[in-house]
Order: sequence, then C-alpha cells, then structure tokens
Amino acid sequence: MAIASPSTTIFSASFCCKRAESTHPTLFPSILCTQRAHRLPTRRFAINSRLNSSKFCGFLSPDNGGSEDFEQYELQHGFTGPMERRKKGSPVYVMLPADSVAKDGKARRFKVLTASLRALVTAGVEGVVMEVWWGVVEREKPMVYNWVGYLDLVALARRCGLKVRAVLAFHQHGIGPGDPLWISLPQWVLEEMDKDPDIAYSDRFGRRNMEYISLGCDMFPVLKGRSPLQAYSDFMMNFRDTFRPLLGSVITGVQVGMGPAGELRYPSCPSQELAWAWRSRELGEFQCYDKYMLACLNACAHDVGMREWGYGGPIVAGNLMHGPDNTDFFKSNGGSWNTPSGEFFLQWYSGMLLLHGERICREAKTIFQGAEVDTSAKLAGIHWHYGTQSHPSELTAGYYNTSRRDGYLPIARMFGRYGFGLCCSVFGMRDVEEKQTNPVSSPEDFLKQLLLAARVCQIPVEGENSATFSEGESYEQVLKMSKFFSYGPGNPSFSFNFMRMDRYLFEQHNWARFTRFVRQMSGANIFRARLDFGGDVHPTSMSDAVKAKSCIYILLRKKNQTHIQTSKANLTLRPPSLGLCSYSST
Repeated sequence: MAIASPSTTIFSASFCCKRAESTHPTLFPSILCTQRAHRLPTRRFAINSRLNSSKFCGFLSPDNGGSEDFEQYELQHGFTGPMERRKKGSPVYVMLPADSVAKDGKARRFKVLTASLRALVTAGVEGVVMEVWWGVVEREKPMVYNWVGYLDLVALARRCGLKVRAVLAFHQHGIGPGDPLWISLPQWVLEEMDKDPDIAYSDRFGRRNMEYISLGCDMFPVLKGRSPLQAYSDFMMNFRDTFRPLLGSVITGVQVGMGPAGELRYPSCPSQELAWAWRSRELGEFQCYDKYMLACLNACAHDVGMREWGYGGPIVAGNLMHGPDNTDFFKSNGGSWNTPSGEFFLQWYSGMLLLHGERICREAKTIFQGAEVDTSAKLAGIHWHYGTQSHPSELTAGYYNTSRRDGYLPIARMFGRYGFGLCCSVFGMRDVEEKQTNPVSSPEDFLKQLLLAARVCQIPVEGENSATFSEGESYEQVLKMSKFFSYGPGNPSFSFNFMRMDRYLFEQHNWARFTRFVRQMSGANIFRARLDFGGDVHPTSMSDAVKAKSCIYILLRKKNQTHIQTSKANLTLRPPSLGLCSYSST
C-alpha cells in the first residue's frame, strides 16, 4: 500500500520538534535535535557488558546482581544514598479478571468475586488491581461516564479490608469482537477513526493498529473537538472526583495507561502477538506512517538540514521473523542503526514516545496532586533480542536501548521527575529456560537493567508476571529479582502485582504455593491488623478461606460440561494473560 508523502498533509507539524503546550501550560526541556547539520555529532561510547551507557551516563554490568552493582552504578551516575536494608516485606496485589465489569457498566460474578476476595484476605494479600476501561466507562458518548460497576468493586474491596490499585486503561483488550474478553476503545472514538484512519498507528505497509490512539495526534482536536490528551485528562479528573472519598484510604495507587496493553510503547506488533513474540523472535515494525507522525518526522529532518531523512522510517525486513543479521538496518556489523541517519531516526522515534509519556505524567501529577495516591506507569518487557548489538524488538517498540546506549534510564528519570513509579512484567521468567529456544533472549539481564535504572532514579517499582504461573520456580524467580532491587543503598519501595485471579489460583496445590509466596514476599507478617473501613465484614480466619474456595467450586460446578470444555479450548488459543477465561456468569 502506498504511503502518502508528508508534504501532502494540510497541517503544520513544526510542533513536533519542540515541546508543545498541553492543556495546562508548562515548559519541557528539549529532547530532539534542533540544530542544522549534515551529520549528527559523533560520540565516544564506553562498551563494557550488558547494561549499556547512554549519552547521559557511564557504564555498568549488572550481571548476577548485588550491592556492588548499585554502588558502582550510582557512583558513575552521580547518585548516592544511605546504606540500609529493607526492614519490612513487599506487599502483594492480585489483578482482578479483565471483564469484572461488563460492557454495560455493571459488575459481573459478584458472588464469586466476594468469595475470592475473602480468600485473598486469608492469604495476606494487600489488595487487588482493578483495570478501569475507557471503552466501558465512556463507551457511548464523550464526557458521559458510567462508574457504577467500578464503584461496586471498590466497595466490595473496602468491605473485605483490601486496598485497590486502579489501572486507567486507555487501550483495547482482546483479539477481536469474537473474543469473550474483548473490550474496544469507546464507540465514539472508533467512529472518529473511521472518519480519519490516521488517528490510528500505521506501519510501512499501511496496516493500521487500533489498540491505542497514535501519539502523533496527542495535541490535535481529532476527538470531536478534543485532543486525545484532553480526553485522557478529562477521564482522570472525573475518576478523581467520583472516587475522591476513597482516594488514599481504599484506592492507594493509580497506574495510568500510556499505550497498547497500558504500556508506554508503540504497537510494533499487536499485543495479542506480543505475548508470544519472544518465541517467534519477531522484530516488529516501526509505527510512524500515519500522517501526523510522518509530518512530524519530516519537520524534524528539515530542522537538522537532512530532508531526505524525513520521508519514513527505515526498512526493517521483508519478513518480521528474519534474524537481525539478515536485515540491513539491524545487523551487528554495518547495520544502519549505527549510522547518522539511523541515530537521527531512533532519537526522534524514542523521543516522541518519551514526550508522550511526559505529557501524560504531567497531567496526572496535576490531577492527583494532594489525593494521597501513588501514581505509576508500565513499560513492556521486551527481551527476546537483548543479547544482540542492536536490540531490534526494543527499537521498534520505541526503546532506544542498544549495546551502546541505555534506553531506560531517560524514561526512569522522566518518571522520577513527576513522582511516578515504574511497573514491568517478566519477573517470573528465567534465562536458563528462555535460552533453550532463543540464545539471544535474556529476560533476567533486561530486568536487571530496568531495575538498576529505577534504583538510580529512586522510583518505586511494581513487579508483575507476564502470564499466569503456578510453578515454584517462577515464584522463586520473583523473589530473587525483588531482592535484587531491594538490596543495597537507598530504599525505594517494591510491590508485586500477581497476574491474575482465576479459578486455577484456588486449586489446592496452586493455592498452597501462592500463600507461601505471599508470606515470603511480606516477610511472614501476614496476620496484620486490617484497616477499619467501617464495613460489615469481620476479620477473616483461615476457615473462611476454605468456605470461600468451596463456594467458588460449587459455583463453577454449576456450569455445563460442554461450556467447561469450550472454555478450556479457548484458553489454549489465547495467552493466559488475556484474562480469567474460566469464570462464567453467575
């Protein structure tokens, strides 16, 4: 499919080369090159091991972990902190099923959820993670919000003495309308996308991705007179005003979605494929071919005096399954990722993503200031080309992280400026298993680099598993990585979001592993006093957990056997992280 030249667009995109004004005027430092030059200035890079230097910082290898890593890393980056150990454990939260609130805005399976939350209380879980879907709350008309189902969920958690982390999800969920867990963007947003397809991301083949609105039009009034940034801000403000009496007491955290799957990234490959892309080793495609992104790229190339660099992204490969060394752009020796034109494009591409995140962080900080809730954002765990020079799958997702550049420290610094914590998955994945099928994959080294960047910037971390797991080795891996982050100088907080609550969690052997894991994470201090919310639920005993699990099993046995088999079949066709497949309507 032919892509229109940016010269044919009818709007000015000069705003892309500088910080544009948001809905609340503020000044940002520039992140993009604005000087005219025929060649980008050359830099000297110190290459040592796996954690790679950026233009801002020195270098360190995080191999095997330990306090020596932190001390060396912080000294080289100009950070110091007092030597102290964590004096208490890390709280565990459990993510609710994605479809806990139906499309009509009503809470689903309330009896099952009540029994499940009572069981979680007995395990010592701190709280639950509740995804708040834009496509459910503001579904039919702009600025018409329906919070009823989510109010019911928060009230239930309050009665059980559990805290709530709200995830404001501005993306779609599921693989399509046939998916029982399908949650689209709001209907009125989809209507605008039909009128102007360039609101959606596009790759060089003209394939549109409808998971999330293109960040290229962040500041344009493309949504019935509002910009996407204004729509996100209005949603956050209405959430704050609706739940104000519960903020800080019951709702203690708000994670703000910033891209596909809620992660600050480009949809380099669809989210339903990304869950398994590490097995197929997909390179991904650069998402810069909608007219808004193209015009911005063209304007920035003009500013550096190289107009020929502004007509599109680099050609990656004819086949996304090609190895990096089979492509002209990503190959280790002589790849164009390491040339002036490649550096220019990658700086612009990652800089636009960083700017998008900074705009949302600033809005959220203003909106939730004084609300006594912790704010956070999520990064993707893309590790399947971590052992290569160019890290291609990270580059296409918008993370300019290579063997010569640390791409995560600038993001962590940006989060730190706005008081945001960082959430990331892959906490349960081990190199010894991944390298059997993909020798260049390294989820552990990737995660160590991210955790070190968070530690340097003194920002809290929320761990998460990339898929539902119950093996003892996965739990042990989470404990190992949490200790890696928590050990040493400084003391930023760590917590863990367990993905996610389903009936398999409450099976006897899985439940025993899970409760042991919660005890280990919390330092065995699980029988703590619950907050007195004035509810009608009394302190829960271990016998209540048995009753809760029995209630769940009784409700599940009422299902037709054919339906059970169908649910299991569906489960094998979807990544486990897509949701609670086996909970049925009750």
